[in-house]
Amino acid sequence: MAPKNKALTEQTKDKRKLQVFQNADEDPDEALSKTLLSPEVTAAFNMQSWNDIHTIPGLRAALVEQINEVHNGSMKRPEAILLSQAHTLDALFNNLAGRAQGQEYIKNQDSYLRLAFKAQAQCRATLEALAAIKNPPVIFAKQANISNGHQQINNGVPVPRTEENKNQHNELLEHTHGERLDSRTKGETISIDTELEAVG
Repeated sequence: MAPKNKALTEQTKDKRKLQVFQNADEDPDEALSKTLLSPEVTAAFNMQSWNDIHTIPGLRAALVEQINEVHNGSMKRPEAILLSQAHTLDALFNNLAGRAQGQEYIKNQDSYLRLAFKAQAQCRATLEALAAIKNPPVIFAKQANISNGHQQINNGVPVPRTEENKNQHNELLEHTHGERLDSRTKGETISIDTELEAVG
């Protein structure tokens, strides 16, 4: 048990220590830059500076795990964060609104109310973001075709080429056995030569 405690003590001594992994063909400065600019490391440094009880490697490992969960499609953690933040902002709004009521001077009351309404607006925006994650909006967009020159727009099924079109018979004029409904014989053409008169 003693070595385990010793390791924990050494780890808590240097909380901002970070391991950098370098490929064989990689420059040390490039490896360090890639590590320091990765989102989970920048977030870990920022979080550790606000709360000194955490270590950078521990925060980084936890963040990598949560990032992988989101990549795999699980939105439980982001939803929990948004709901927790909404509750925090709502508590902040109520606290500031209560402090505004107890102010003697209008200037102080105005300052507290402005901050309270900012917290309220952020709470609403956070809940809207949560609602958008849970129920993504459906967008119906109409297409606007505006062109000053030649433009070809192909929507839907492409029109077949002319040589592929077959001459369709009018099915209303034929029986199912292929006989025409009009059984009369063809009449002879008559040529009549009439003079045309000018209409005045």
